[in-house]
Amino acid sequence: MPLKLAIVGRPNVGKSTLFNRLTGRRLALVDNRPGVTRDYREGAAQLGDINLTLIDTAGFDCQSQQGLSLSIKQITEQAVSQSDICLFLFDARVGVLATDNEVAGYLRKQNKPIILVANKCEGNLNKSHIHEAYSLGFGEPLKISAEHGEGIGELICALHEVTVNSANLESPQLSWKTNELTSENPLKIAFVGRPNSGKSSLINKIIGADRLLTGPTPGVTRDAISILTNWKGLDVRIHDTAGMRKRAKVVDKIEKLSVGDGLRSICFAEIVVLVLDSEIPFESQDVRIADLVEREGRSVVIAANKWDLIENKQHHLQHLNELFVRRIPNLRGACLIPVSALTGFGLYKLNQTISKTWNIWNRRVPTSHLNLWLEEIKSSHPPPAPGGRRVKLRYITQIKTRPPSFVIMCSKPRDLPTEYLRFLKNGLRDSFGLEGVPIRIILRSQSEDNPYA
Repeated sequence: MPLKLAIVGRPNVGKSTLFNRLTGRRLALVDNRPGVTRDYREGAAQLGDINLTLIDTAGFDCQSQQGLSLSIKQITEQAVSQSDICLFLFDARVGVLATDNEVAGYLRKQNKPIILVANKCEGNLNKSHIHEAYSLGFGEPLKISAEHGEGIGELICALHEVTVNSANLESPQLSWKTNELTSENPLKIAFVGRPNSGKSSLINKIIGADRLLTGPTPGVTRDAISILTNWKGLDVRIHDTAGMRKRAKVVDKIEKLSVGDGLRSICFAEIVVLVLDSEIPFESQDVRIADLVEREGRSVVIAANKWDLIENKQHHLQHLNELFVRRIPNLRGACLIPVSALTGFGLYKLNQTISKTWNIWNRRVPTSHLNLWLEEIKSSHPPPAPGGRRVKLRYITQIKTRPPSFVIMCSKPRDLPTEYLRFLKNGLRDSFGLEGVPIRIILRSQSEDNPYA
C-alpha cells in the first residue's frame, strides 16, 4: 500500500499547484485567491521509484473556532492524521508569518516525518525570508517553484530518503489502513445536482464518516472529490461535485472551475445519481442536468433527498413520480428513490438500484432476439411511408454496451421520423428490460457502403 503524503500550509502558499505538479494532472482547483481548497483531495503519484498517495489539504488556520472555518480545519486535521509524511509549505516571497509558526507547532505534535518546503522561489528572492524558515525547527528548507517546476528533482530525492527511512520504522502512522478494494475497477458514481441539495451530506452518510465539508449555505463544495469505499458489498469510487446553477448565474471564476470539475466527473462516471431537494424537485436546472447526463450516455438514478422533511410521504412520492414522467420523459424507466442524508432512510434501496442499473447498462441482447422483436414491431406498428414509399427495416443488431447501442439497417434512414425512432427506443426498453439507461439507435442504409450510390 503506498505511503500517504499530505501537503500542508497556510492559505495561498501553492499547495494545490504543487499537488497538480506532482500528480501530473490538473486535479485540484488553483487560483490566486486564498481559501479556494476546502475539502482534502487525494491523487496517486509516481515520483521516480516511489509510489505515493498525495493529499491536497485546505489552508490551515489554527485559530478557526466557528462556522465553516472550523469545519475546514477539522477536515484538514483529519487528512493530516491519515498521512504518513507531511510536506510543510511556506511562501518564500513573504517569509515566515505567525500562521506558519502555528502550523509548525501543530505538525510537531503529530510525530510524523516533516519536509519543509519554500515555495515560489523563482526569480529574485530576499534570502532573509529563506533564513527565517530555520526558526520553524525543521532544518533547511527545500527551495522550489511549484508553478514553474523548479527544484522538483531535489524534492523527489528528499522524499526518497524519508520514505526509505519511514519504511524501516514501525511507526504508528504507518499501520493506519483504509478500506481496501477487492476489485481493481470499482464502480464510478457521480453525485450531481443543484446547490444545497445535500450531495455531500448524503455521501458522508454512505461512507459513515464526516469526510466531506458540509454546511447550510449553498456552494460549500468546490472540488470534485473522489472517495474509494465499499458500500454494502459494492466496491465504488464516489465523486462528490459542486452544485450546478444556471450558466447565466455563474460569474465567479472559482464557481466556473468547480462546475467544470463536476462536468468532467460526469464524463468519467458510469452511474450518475441526480440528487434533488424533495421540497423543491424537478426545477428547470434539474431537467438540464438530467438532459446532460443522458446525452453523455450515463445511467441515471434519481435520489429525492431531505425526505425526513416531507409530511404526507405517500402523496408526495406519487406527485414526484408524476413530475418525473412529465419533466424528464427521455429518462423513462429510471428509478426515483426517496432518501434522507440525516437519517439514512432509503440508502439500502439506493445501493441496490445502482447495482441493478449498472447491470442493465452493461447488458447485451442476442441478435436473434432483437430481430424477432423487430419483425413483431413491423407487423404491429409498421414504419411510415413518406412520399408513398415505406421505409423498410431490414435487421437490427447491438454493436456495444455502456450505453446499449443498436444499428438498424433500413432503406431510407433520413426519412424515418424522430417520433418513430423514439417509439423504437421505448420498445427496446420495455421488451428487453433496459429501464433507466440511455439507448442509442444508429440508422444505416446498405447503399451508404457504396461510394457510387
